[in-house]
Amino acid sequence: MLKARIAVLVSGGGTNLHALMQAKRDGKIPCGEIVLVVSDKPGAYALVRAQEAGIPTCVISKEEYITKAQFEQKLRESLEENHIDLIVLAGFLRILSLEFTSRYPKRIINIHPSLIPAFCGEGYYGIKVHQAALSRGVKVTGATVHYVNEIADGGKIILQRVVKVNKQDTPESLQKRVMEQAEWKILPKAVDMVSRRIAKEKRNG
Repeated sequence: MLKARIAVLVSGGGTNLHALMQAKRDGKIPCGEIVLVVSDKPGAYALVRAQEAGIPTCVISKEEYITKAQFEQKLRESLEENHIDLIVLAGFLRILSLEFTSRYPKRIINIHPSLIPAFCGEGYYGIKVHQAALSRGVKVTGATVHYVNEIADGGKIILQRVVKVNKQDTPESLQKRVMEQAEWKILPKAVDMVSRRIAKEKRNG
C-alpha cells in the first residue's frame, strides 16, 4: 500500500513526536510512515526518542547555517533525499519562509497550544502561550493543528480541541493538560487525515 512518507521537525523534548509514534504503533495512522526526524538543536531529546524507535534522524543546527536561506536549503535537501511527502512541525521553533513553504502546499502542518487565532503568532510558543492565556483570564483554551504558510500560525485550520481552564491552574499545569487532552489527540488525527489524502493522490498518480 502506498503511504505518505512523513518527516517530523522538532526542537525540544519530542512529546508530540512520542504521541505520533504511539499512534502509529496503535494503527491510527495507517496511510502514513514516519521516516525521518529533523532537529535544529543537536541536544534535543526528541532525537533520542526517534533513535530508540529506529527512526532515522538528522540535525541541521542553526549555528552551522548563518542565513535562513542556507538553513532552509539544507532542510530541503534532507527532505528531498528522503522523498518526504508530509512535513509535521512538532515543537519546531523556527518560522519557515514563503520561499520554503510555497514548495509544499498543504504538505506542512503544525501543532499550536492555543485555539487560534488566540495567543498565536511570533513570540507565542511553549509555556509563553499558557502564561498569556492565564494572564488574560480565559475560561477555555486548547490546541490547533493547521497548515503552515510563511505567517507564524497563519495557515488554514485543520483541527481544534478545547480544554477548560481551572481557577487553580499555573502555566505548567495548563500546559500539561493541553498536551494530554488536546495536542496528543488532534495531532495524530490530523496527520492521519492528511496522510490519507496524500496516499490517495499518490495512488491516482
